[in-house]
Amino acid sequence: MTTAQTCPYSGKNPDPIALDPLVRDLVGEGAALRAAGPLARITLPGDVPCYAVTRHTEARQLLTDPRLVKDISHWNAWQRGEIAMDWPLIGFVAPGRSMLTVDGPEHRRLRTLVAQALTVRRVERLRGNIEAITNTLLEALGDRTATEVVDLKAEFAQPLPMRVVTALMGVEQVDRPRLKEVFDRFFSSETEPGEMPRVLAEIDDIFSAVLTEKRAHPGDDLTSALLDASEAGDQLTEEEILNTIKVMIVAGHETTISLILQAVIGLETHPEQRTKVLAGEVSWEAVIEETLRWSTPTSHVLLRYATEDIQVGDTVLPKGEGLVVSFGALGRDELVHGETAEDFDVTRQSGTKHISFGYGPHVCPGAALARLEAAVALPALYARFPDLTLAVPASELRNKAVVTQNDLVEVPVRLGKQA
Repeated sequence: MTTAQTCPYSGKNPDPIALDPLVRDLVGEGAALRAAGPLARITLPGDVPCYAVTRHTEARQLLTDPRLVKDISHWNAWQRGEIAMDWPLIGFVAPGRSMLTVDGPEHRRLRTLVAQALTVRRVERLRGNIEAITNTLLEALGDRTATEVVDLKAEFAQPLPMRVVTALMGVEQVDRPRLKEVFDRFFSSETEPGEMPRVLAEIDDIFSAVLTEKRAHPGDDLTSALLDASEAGDQLTEEEILNTIKVMIVAGHETTISLILQAVIGLETHPEQRTKVLAGEVSWEAVIEETLRWSTPTSHVLLRYATEDIQVGDTVLPKGEGLVVSFGALGRDELVHGETAEDFDVTRQSGTKHISFGYGPHVCPGAALARLEAAVALPALYARFPDLTLAVPASELRNKAVVTQNDLVEVPVRLGKQA
């Protein structure tokens, strides 16, 4: 048995791989992680050491292993007092009690309440609202000239999921520009360490006010359902309700933004595939699933903790160490997706599905909603603007300084003639 320090996969480079806080080359980072083996030693921004699972098969095994937990008290570095509360990533590893941070019966209890509100049937009921929001945004874009450069992220991909998820949660009254600004600071690895506690406090203030409002004026929304459950004797605490709302809104819009934009980039850089899709020869479902595999919305998920030594291939994840799930690396694992794993191919016939929404007990509860939003938004966008093109080469698109997300600063496009 060997440890990760002497892992045969990492013999050429025994040093830990430092995740780039500026995310200048996400594809290259994923390749380096896979080359280091299924379990790689890494350092997070701030020189925080941990491990990353970089291969699909091993990730599936670990994501269902009960010896890996979300309870931060099992993390050696946390126990030793090495993780400061102003660490830029503290909001990801210690976000408060919610379904993201508990395991076993407590996780099932919290997740069940959300799952009841996000059943396939209820998500499908949201289709009309998603279509209406999509059409409103496309109508606004319709005022632009064919040659004018438009930021597709700012004017379409970002406002669509934010409006959908705030409606789902019943928090339409929230100041969306303020919410966007505070979430940008929350995700950014460029936010000053001393600023992060203030960012987290502001987020809590925003959603505490939402809870107060929903108690006074409940409605047919998830926030009201959570409050109802508490009052019906489920014993949900104020913290659990507050953190569940935060988790759903953060996860419910960031993922969809990236999914829409990366699908557009994939199609615009592969015109022969774009032609097949617009001719109806390839389904939009195939586009969405290939995008999720090829350029997954969530690049790294922080953190799980080993409650005992766990064998991962020829290496060991030591007890008390933190594990990052590097979804960006997993999606292009050639051992699972073949020699063309790096390629965007909407006609791909793969026997193995991606796990870009996670796997096991903590699989993303909003996966169906994200897929539905993309399934409405993408065909509507191309039906309205079939001549849409990128306004800059794809190689010039810049990643935002967000370690956990596949997030772009902007996506300039020309809409072309309207249909």
